[in-house]
Amino acid sequence: MTSPALPHHRVDGPADAPPLVLGPSLGTSLSVWEPQAEVLAHRFRVVRWDLPGHGGTPYDVFTGTATGTGADTGRTDGPCTVAALGGLVLALADSLGIDRFAYAGISLGGAVGAWLAVHHPERIASLALVCSSARFGDPEGWYERAALVREQGLAPIAATAAGRWFTPAFTGSPAADGLLAGLRTVAPEGYAACCDALATYDLRGELGRIAAPTLVVAGRDDPATPPAHARELADGIPAASLTEVAGAAHLANAEQPVPVLAALLGHLTASPWPEHPTDDRTRHAAGTAVRRAVLGDDHVDRAAARTTAFTAVFQDFITRYAWGEIWTRPGLSRHTRSCVTITALVARGHHDELALHLRAALRNGLTPEDIREVLLQSAVYCGVPAANSAFALADRVLAEHREES
Repeated sequence: MTSPALPHHRVDGPADAPPLVLGPSLGTSLSVWEPQAEVLAHRFRVVRWDLPGHGGTPYDVFTGTATGTGADTGRTDGPCTVAALGGLVLALADSLGIDRFAYAGISLGGAVGAWLAVHHPERIASLALVCSSARFGDPEGWYERAALVREQGLAPIAATAAGRWFTPAFTGSPAADGLLAGLRTVAPEGYAACCDALATYDLRGELGRIAAPTLVVAGRDDPATPPAHARELADGIPAASLTEVAGAAHLANAEQPVPVLAALLGHLTASPWPEHPTDDRTRHAAGTAVRRAVLGDDHVDRAAARTTAFTAVFQDFITRYAWGEIWTRPGLSRHTRSCVTITALVARGHHDELALHLRAALRNGLTPEDIREVLLQSAVYCGVPAANSAFALADRVLAEHREES
């Protein structure tokens, strides 16, 4: 009896940490998760995998005798469906000794996770669907794209991908160019087979069967899976939550990595699994990851560089308690915690901390309009003079943010 075929994959993080499987989008490799993988690996055993013909996975992976990778051409004799891709993920998890796992996927990778949550609920502990859908449009369009790629290769797709994947502001950046370069290395038959899988995928009638705690993330400027697709998922999946990320198109995690990371960490730590950290070492590791996600690496690195023998105990305390105990607690999203924190800092007049947490709020997915509403609410309950100072400070912080963007 032959062993099941396995996709190319990479594992990061402690071997004894809770497992988290990350699925890529069509046309990208496991490297699409690079902006989030390092921080997630502080807390989780992160398993990333490649689609057929993408990255290191052979295009003919379903035949059991796969030989072609990268930009090789050829045809696979086995069918490529979302169910078949789900089978690859289960075979990979089994090979790594993983029974139950959290899953996050982008677009097609998200569809695989949703299918698993419906058909193998005992395996999925929690689910995150990033720029995904219950149905990716008219099947005929996907069959036409598959035929185009089989006939002409990836060049026509690569020529138009930027308009689907990125906003104009992000197009041409090194990160965007790197993802487009990766698209050109995909095996045409692997890409076409994945198009066939998308054509036959329709989970709209089964969303109610998903019992795993679910986060849906949408890019507000996503032309491929617009926010309406995300709202359909969130409305159809019981108790699902929805986060819309401003300034992001289809590859939202690449274009706006910090807000997407913050949403993922908030969801994964708020879900009943994995368990909330209960020992100091785990609290410190979780707190460091969350602190970096919310406040940014630059701030945390500066704080670490300024730490002395005298202040080290306080830095340890604040990392374990504020970030590892409070900010990781279930019950409130990062978005809500930012709103509460801003209000408290306005009330007490802690302007240095307020500036810090206004920037953090933007990373947690709040828009300038959201921040304005929080400050208006604070004017009523914390006092007009306090809100007046807060509005002036927020105006400066938002102006700086626009310049940096």
